[in-house]
Amino acid sequence: MANLTWLYAKAALTGFTRRGSELPTAEKSFRVDVDRAHLAAYGRVCGFGVGDGLPLTYPHVLAFPAQVELMTGRGFPFPLPGLVHVANRITRTRPLHAGEPLDVHVSLANLRPHERGQQFDVRSTASVDGEEVWVDVSTYLRRGDGSGEPAGKDRAEPPTPTGRWRVPGDTGRRYAQVSGDRNPIHLHALTARAFGFPRAIAHGMWSKARCVAAFEGRLPDACTVDVRFKAPIPLPGAVDFSATPTGAGWRFALWSDRPHLEGVLHA
Repeated sequence: MANLTWLYAKAALTGFTRRGSELPTAEKSFRVDVDRAHLAAYGRVCGFGVGDGLPLTYPHVLAFPAQVELMTGRGFPFPLPGLVHVANRITRTRPLHAGEPLDVHVSLANLRPHERGQQFDVRSTASVDGEEVWVDVSTYLRRGDGSGEPAGKDRAEPPTPTGRWRVPGDTGRRYAQVSGDRNPIHLHALTARAFGFPRAIAHGMWSKARCVAAFEGRLPDACTVDVRFKAPIPLPGAVDFSATPTGAGWRFALWSDRPHLEGVLHA
C-alpha cells in the first residue's frame, strides 16, 4: 500500500515541475482484505451502522492511496495541490461483505476540456473472484484556460429539507484518519488558510458517504449513486439534507446558504 505521507510530500515538492497535455497510461492493481476494525471506524465517522456489509462508499478509501500514487507519479501533468474533486459516481452490482478479498484496480482516463480548465477521471474498480462488482469514477478539475463553454446553473431555490445535520469542527481530521486523505485544507483552519480557505472544509467523499448513510436499508442491491460537489462545507457548520423520491430512485442534496452537493440514486 502506498505511503500517503510520502506522496503528499512528493506532491508539494514536485508540483511546480509538472507540465503536459496527456495522462500517463500507468495503472495500479492490488488485493486487499477488509480490516473490520477499520470498517467500523469508517462507519462511525460517516454515519453507517456496524456490520459485515461494506457501505457503498467504503471501497473508495481502500483505492484512495493508489489514486494518489497515480496522480503523483511519473508523467502526470498536473500538481496535486489545486486539483478540485468535482464529481463522483459509484455503481455496484451487488452488496459487498467484509469477508471477501477485493481485487482493486485504479487507472486514469478521459482528459477533456472544461469551461474553467481541464478535467479527468480516476477510475477504480473492485472485483471478487474475477467478477467486477463495484466501479468508482472520481472527476477532478484542473483550473486554467478553459473551453469557454457555458456552465450549468445551480438550482435557484434550495429544496425542502428533510433533515439538518451539524458537522463538527473535527470532521475533517476524523475522516482523514480513516481515509488517509490528509490534505491540509481539511484538517485545521490554520493549514486551510494557507490554501485560501478561511476555515477547514469537509472532504467531498465524507459528504457523499454521509448522504448514502441516510439511505441505509433502502439501497437496492444493484445501484448507482452519482453526485456533483458544489461548494465546500466549512467546519464547523450545519447543512440541510433533502431527499426526494423519483420514479427510478431518489434525488438528494446538501444545502446551507448555497448548494454543497447534489446527487441522484437509482437502481
